[in-house]
Amino acid sequence: MSFSVRATMAGAAARAGRSLRRHPFSVGLSALLVITGAAFGTFWGEHPDWLGASPLTLGRERQWWTPLTALLVPDSWGELIIALVIALTLLAYAERLMGTLRTALAFVVTGVLGVLLGIGTQSLAWSWGQVWARVDARGQVFDPLIGIMGAVMAGSAFAPALHRRRIRLIGFALLLTFTLYGGDSDSVYRLFSALIGLVAGALLSRGRARAAWHRSSYRETRTLIAAMVAVTGLGPLIVLITGVGTGPLAPVVAGLRGVDISGIIDNCSDTVSDRCVTTFSTAVATGTGVVLMSLVPLLLSLVAAWGLRSGRRAAWFLAMGVNAMMALLTGISVAVRQFTHPADVVTIDRQFPGFSVLAILVPVAMCVLLALTHRRFAVRASRRAVRRFVWIIGIAFAVLVAADMILVMTAGHPASFWSTLGGTLRRFLPTGIGHPGSKTSLTGLSRAVHRDVGGLFWLVFAAAMLTLLRGRSVSTADETERFRAQLRETDGGTLGFMGTWEGNEHWFTRDGRGAVAYRVVSGIAIAVGDPVCTPGDAEHTIRGFLDFCDSNAWTPVFYSTHEEFVPAFRRFGWKRLSVAEETVVPLERFELTGKVWTKVRQPYNRGQRDGLTTLWTTWEQLPAGLVSQLDALSEQWIAEKALPEMRFTLGGMEELRDPDVAILLALGPEGELQAVTSWMPVWREGELIGRTLDFMRRADGAMPGVMEFAIASAALHMKELGLQVMSLSGAPLAQSADGGEDDGAESAAIKRLLEWLSRVLEPAYGFASLLRYKGKFNPEYRSMYLFYADNSQLPAIGLAIGRAYLPDASPAEYVALVRSLAG
Repeated sequence: MSFSVRATMAGAAARAGRSLRRHPFSVGLSALLVITGAAFGTFWGEHPDWLGASPLTLGRERQWWTPLTALLVPDSWGELIIALVIALTLLAYAERLMGTLRTALAFVVTGVLGVLLGIGTQSLAWSWGQVWARVDARGQVFDPLIGIMGAVMAGSAFAPALHRRRIRLIGFALLLTFTLYGGDSDSVYRLFSALIGLVAGALLSRGRARAAWHRSSYRETRTLIAAMVAVTGLGPLIVLITGVGTGPLAPVVAGLRGVDISGIIDNCSDTVSDRCVTTFSTAVATGTGVVLMSLVPLLLSLVAAWGLRSGRRAAWFLAMGVNAMMALLTGISVAVRQFTHPADVVTIDRQFPGFSVLAILVPVAMCVLLALTHRRFAVRASRRAVRRFVWIIGIAFAVLVAADMILVMTAGHPASFWSTLGGTLRRFLPTGIGHPGSKTSLTGLSRAVHRDVGGLFWLVFAAAMLTLLRGRSVSTADETERFRAQLRETDGGTLGFMGTWEGNEHWFTRDGRGAVAYRVVSGIAIAVGDPVCTPGDAEHTIRGFLDFCDSNAWTPVFYSTHEEFVPAFRRFGWKRLSVAEETVVPLERFELTGKVWTKVRQPYNRGQRDGLTTLWTTWEQLPAGLVSQLDALSEQWIAEKALPEMRFTLGGMEELRDPDVAILLALGPEGELQAVTSWMPVWREGELIGRTLDFMRRADGAMPGVMEFAIASAALHMKELGLQVMSLSGAPLAQSADGGEDDGAESAAIKRLLEWLSRVLEPAYGFASLLRYKGKFNPEYRSMYLFYADNSQLPAIGLAIGRAYLPDASPAEYVALVRSLAG
């Protein structure tokens, strides 16, 4: 055996040993499931009656131990694999949070109580004559996931806000989907166990951690909504694959899927009725088209979820459409008998009408959720992309309709044009409505096209929608790249790179020597940062932008613009208002020696002693593990703040992905992420002269002073690269002791307003505290101004800037902000 093989085996053994020491219960349970599955033969289809749980074994046969033994024996190989994956990931995570003893108790208690509560509910339903209970009461349940899900939900109470929310939302969405669509005993028992685990976790964590429901970032909200849309779209697939369809939402699947040929043959073996012949003909005619049509809701839900994660408005419309259609088809399925399959579902519906209501309310609830969060999905496709999408699906629809009609009419069927058209159009609808089993003499490829024409159209629709969701406005992309090139070639100041962020539009002078990044809010065109041009072209660039705004009936303002542009605006008769202070550190004098650098030198030296290291990189070069840590760190930071997330001149995770943005990570001795900073480029006449700080986050439990360590490390690295300037960016509404004075143009009332606003916002966002913090780095202070034409415009300008900072804030978030300010 070679040395490398021995080393690999030794490393694997060491990792297994560490995992066993940290998660003894999770690892031990996993091993036990493998042993019991093999010993009792459940892997080969044997299911000992004395081990499984059911109303019969517990009630009639008095086998009181089965609620526990059912948790320790997997039902099949497939269930074993799923149980092992969840046990070694989520359950192990819960064990780290709660401890081994609590996790073991949670597994047993929630699992046993979940089984008992499920059996009690099943027995009660059985006494009422419910089909679901009568069908499943004959079979025993073997399912370790019952206890595992209960323990995971109990452990979620100890998790940070971000992970707690994800585990509960996605976990319960999956459990509810299996219960509502499949309706088998296992799914019901798991759901009860998870609910009990939720209560147990709240009791166990009481006094230790407040289980408040904190807000998500825009990106996290999109991710969660996308996950819920995808999970709820899995329902038809669950019924189609498992063959279990006695849940309250199964009726809608009955209207979308084909029929069971073997079941029809059994039903027709004794008596051949007209209904038997018709149903059998329908079954024989079904094929891949039925499968495709059955999976259309899942396919479109997954496409919508993929687009929702990126904030796409088109995906929002698609998700709304799919859920609205599911609600409609569910109503049709439960209201009209011939659309419902199997017949047992009709019986359930009649005996428990609440199922019908629930079946309709679930997709309706998804529509309501999407409507409430519509502001999170504002990324629109270009008109060109929309036109291309419409043309693709329009042509595909017309071609497929024409082809099917030609095939049917040339086959010699005695039907009118309108009758043939109606039959063809019905093939684009779900199976139960489309009647795909109509008699036809077509054979071979012609028959396949006729049978699958509906499924083919929806495949084309999904592909075209993916193209639309992946696409980007060509004009916007071109303008952004042109603006970026302008920044490189001329001078946009230390904050000019903010003009490349999403949400900004770009205006260019006719001669191409100047540019302005701006966004229009309520008729106010807010120019962001300095005009991008050479110093000699500043007045010409500003004048051109003002004329451009005038031609569009917009009110122009320049926001966060530096003092060197005061003379140009003064010649236009404009006024100025100090809105922020930028802190700039000339790198040539950045040193960690001397008394003035003590507050930076001490944490930097401590970080080196404690084994902290740094990584200077870009998003594309980040290892996958660090990307995951960075994402979790950022979301956790936001989740713990019940305040709206500010944007506009304050970057977030999306801005880190730009290839021109540098990222500096502070890593602990074991490679764990402790802090992250991002640095925008500062160009001047084609040369990179510096970097500007944008994104800052620190992990909970990180070394005190880790941000000073990270910023100082970044400064030393930039100095080694020969850069000239490091900007720590601006602090809105904050003023330094020696900050620049306004020219007296604004009234004393406006000054008092700004001072009051700065004091009020300080508890919520800490702009003044941030400015004082940056003072540790001995910066130069540069005032930034709002340049405007008339004092009477200030109220409208203030509202527009507020909306730019909080573009998607909901009323609840504004209430949270007010409460924070009041507190």
